[in-house]
Amino acid sequence: MRGVILDSDSFDRGDLDTAALDTCLDHWARHRSTRPGEVLKRIDGCEVIVTNKVAIDAAVIATAALQLIVVAATGINNVDLAAAARRGVTVCNVRDYASAAVSQHVFSLVLALATRLGDYTQAVRQGRWQQSEVFCLLDYPIRELAGQTLGIIGLGNLGRRVARIAEGFQMQVLVCARPGSQEVPDGRVPLDTLLEKSDVISLHCPLTDATRNLIGSAQLQQMKSDAILINTARGGIVNENDLAAALRQGEIGGAGVDVLTEEPPDASHPLLAPDIPNLLVSPHNAWGSIQSRQRLADEIASLIQSYRSGAPRNCCQPG
Repeated sequence: MRGVILDSDSFDRGDLDTAALDTCLDHWARHRSTRPGEVLKRIDGCEVIVTNKVAIDAAVIATAALQLIVVAATGINNVDLAAAARRGVTVCNVRDYASAAVSQHVFSLVLALATRLGDYTQAVRQGRWQQSEVFCLLDYPIRELAGQTLGIIGLGNLGRRVARIAEGFQMQVLVCARPGSQEVPDGRVPLDTLLEKSDVISLHCPLTDATRNLIGSAQLQQMKSDAILINTARGGIVNENDLAAALRQGEIGGAGVDVLTEEPPDASHPLLAPDIPNLLVSPHNAWGSIQSRQRLADEIASLIQSYRSGAPRNCCQPG
């Protein structure tokens, strides 16, 4: 079988052990990145496509040789699953490979915002500590997490890991009922309740019709005035213009964002404006520890081997 990796730079920067991946197919073509107009040429004659974010639409799936698409990520928004099902093409994704890294990043953002770490670091660089009349600077309010409430929207593997870490900080945890559902199971709370009671809100839900723009102007106004919003899930879950406005107007205390609706973003993106206070933006790298990326590469190889042995795993269906 012949395979092609369309955007290897998205997970392998030459620092991984790719022995399992190298040997799971008879022949590989590897491309560091692929533009939309290059896809059809690069997949020609290949039975297996590995893609992270390169779109695989119906025209690509119609290629006669194609048998398997492996998404080098959990999100599968970039693959036309209905077209794949019609053509009998198997689509698999990689799951739960980055929970340790992402949950760590969530609390990196939370702690940096709660302690105003960036502001204090900048104050030292500006010489303000050196000019202080006392031994310390306390120009920005520092908050303890102990006793505060963390609201989690999306209680999959990642959400549960974040909840466990929060309990280690002696935080109370609220879990939101599934967005779009009218039912509120035991142990969960409605979104409105979570917004009103949480000191920190962390998003871990997929981007669906029910979660697109889930957090907009109305929801931000429901939050506490000093609340922190963390989004390491998908950019489209938060209305980015509304978030920028809420931060400028002091409607919430701060936000940490690792994902945007457009990636990489244009320089004019609303959350990249330099005048937005108490905002941390990281470049969709919460997942990117070397350990996570190694697990990802190993699992890609394992998924291909499972397919070739007649027992495909992590199969994704339209719906």
